[in-house]
Amino acid sequence: MSAPKVLVASDLDRTLIYSSAALALTMPDARAPRLLCVEVHEAKPLSYMTETAAALLTELGDTAHFVPTTTRTRKQYQRINLPGPAPEYAICANGGHLLVDGVSDPDWHAAVTARLASECAPLDEVRDHLAATADPAWVRKHRVAEDLFAYLVVERELLPEEWVKELAVWAEGRGWTVSLQGRKIYAVPKPLTKSAAVREVARRTGALLTLAAGDSLLDADLLLAADRGWRPGHGELAEADWTASAITALPERGVAAGERILREFTHACGRPGAVGAGRAGDEKLKSS
Repeated sequence: MSAPKVLVASDLDRTLIYSSAALALTMPDARAPRLLCVEVHEAKPLSYMTETAAALLTELGDTAHFVPTTTRTRKQYQRINLPGPAPEYAICANGGHLLVDGVSDPDWHAAVTARLASECAPLDEVRDHLAATADPAWVRKHRVAEDLFAYLVVERELLPEEWVKELAVWAEGRGWTVSLQGRKIYAVPKPLTKSAAVREVARRTGALLTLAAGDSLLDADLLLAADRGWRPGHGELAEADWTASAITALPERGVAAGERILREFTHACGRPGAVGAGRAGDEKLKSS
């Protein structure tokens, strides 16, 4: 029998794929990378990766179980058209849904919802608090995702920093966490984690090595659960200068970081000659 493949679990938005506002193309126009659109919404292009990153992701499928691991709802995730073969597993709603060949595993979802009911304040309490305290002057949308967590779409330049801090303290006492990502403020139950779902995929696939990447506070548990992890030079984790053992903080920002992360994944999977090799691949791999 062949050895189990590596499991590669990666956040998507602002980690592997980028909106036009998040591309961070700081080079002269003539030197900008060629981009591939991987998401269309309401007949408009929405998310991109470099063509080189697309080639790396396609190649990664030959040597690893690639698992998209996102806070997006299932509907939002299904808008994305990633290059390469369709992943067998995907994680949506921050771990609330484990997709197997595109279909949510009902047993997994039932176990998650039971745990949330027993360990943290109900969603309605959090939603009511957001409605009562968020100022319509800077809130554009109130949203509930998959009946699991809530988020606001805000005008970032008008958002009071103190309000976010106060919300985080309030949520902490109720078993919830708060994450600010771009124009969205997420309130998510603490037991709702990407890492728990990734561990389940590792169990099902028999993978002995898990690699991960992410940029936000909601990705911290995912990175800590992996054998090796990478974070880009932007996002909540970079702003907090967050790091841990076996986590590499990359200097690249924007869509260039997405390409670098895929180079690191490919190199760590034992393909140092593929398209390019990241320096972190020279370190000895830690086995689980």
